[in-house]
This record gives sequence, C-alpha cells and structure tokens, in this order.
Amino acid sequence: MKIAYFDCFSGISGDMTLGALVDVGVAPEVLKTELAKLNLDAEFSLHFEKATKHGITGTRAVVTVKEAEEPHAHGHAHGRHLADIFKLLDDSGLEAAICDTAKRIFDRLAEAEAKVHNTDKAKVHLHEVSGIDSIVDIVGSVIGLAQLGVEAVYASPLSLGRGFVRCAHGMMPVPVPGTMELLHGVPVHQTDIPKELVTPTGAALITTLAEEFGVMPQLTLEKVGYGAGTRELEERPNLLRICLGEKKKD
Repeated sequence: MKIAYFDCFSGISGDMTLGALVDVGVAPEVLKTELAKLNLDAEFSLHFEKATKHGITGTRAVVTVKEAEEPHAHGHAHGRHLADIFKLLDDSGLEAAICDTAKRIFDRLAEAEAKVHNTDKAKVHLHEVSGIDSIVDIVGSVIGLAQLGVEAVYASPLSLGRGFVRCAHGMMPVPVPGTMELLHGVPVHQTDIPKELVTPTGAALITTLAEEFGVMPQLTLEKVGYGAGTRELEERPNLLRICLGEKKKD
C-alpha cells in the first residue's frame, strides 16, 4: 500500500503541501491541466520554483491571481460560502473522487468557522480559505495525492507558532481560532516561533486526509520531497517534508 507521511516539523500550509507534492514527483503540467477544469472566475497562474531553507532545497508553489481577487482573499469583504465552492466542484470536469475529498476538506473548514462565529456552516463566509489561491492549494493537493497513487496519509504531530496575525476579522491569536477548532484530537506542540506555522488551509488538509498522527509508520521509503513556505525562520527551516513509501497491509 502506497502511503504519504507528512512530517510537519515546521507546520503546514496549503502552498507548502502543493510544493512538497511536486517536489516528491507530481508533474506540474498535470496539476495545471486538472486545475483548469475548475473554471475559476478569475484568471490565475500557478508555477513552481526552487527555494532553499537552512541549506535544504525544496519547491515553492506560487499562485498568482491576475484579476480583482487578491492573494489570500484579504481584500474581500465577504468571501465565498460553502455552497459556492461545492458548486464550483460540481460544475468542474474533475473526477468524482477528487471532488468528494475536496468537499470534505472545505466542509471541515466551514464547520470550524461556524463554531467559532456561532453560526450555521451554510452561512459562513470562508474569507481567506475561499480565495482562488486557497482553492488551488486544496484541490491541487488532492489531485497531487491521487496522481501519486497514495492510498493512505499519515502525519507527525503538528508544530504550532504563537503571537498574532491579521485576518479578515482583524488581529487574531496564533493559531487562529478556526485552526484550533480543526486540531481537536490531534497531537500538537506549541513552539516559541512568533509566526503562524499551521494555517487554516493546512490544518483542514491534514486533519481531513491523515488516518493517524504520530511517528512515521514502518515503510519502505521510496521518495522524499520538501515544500517551501514563504517565511524565513531563524529557529528551523520553513519546510514541509513528505515521505512516500510502501507499507505492508495489516
């Protein structure tokens, strides 16, 4: 059974996940072809570049939105609803299994935000995580895992940052409340790093996809890839490591 182990020693975000998947073997052109099936309402470009963190070279995923929508959707007053994203997926030409997994991830995000804001998930404006770049990160990651033939995902405990970050609702403590809701039942460790290491998108991806959190299961290691984040951290490399391998079925 082919598995992917996510080593989240420096947290996890959507772009780090997408970058690590390309670094471990997903063809960028395949991703771009599949993502084009979404028929997103703004023109965007996706490219990948090498980035070195503390001497380790990984791949950075860069989504550039060419129209009114700003990166991370910070410029939007409202953001998309869950139904808007579901319709986007339903109207796409993507395989049903890809759409179903992506829907589960966005549904978890909406559930978490609804709890934080004391509302119904159908009414939640997803703000940052409904931006074009976050949709590309999430759907692209699901496509990438499918392209690699991954049958199961495992993950390490998650390293969290601290401090504050500015979001659509103003200044929020790190991890932001939506992220904290997503991390129920997950082993975490808060570091002294004054940055957001686990983003809502990253938290939604890994908590939806991972079967277990802990040490790497016994496997025959085949490939290792690194996804580079945008931060330059003194304390550790801002990278997500994905290990691909074969695990004997129980």
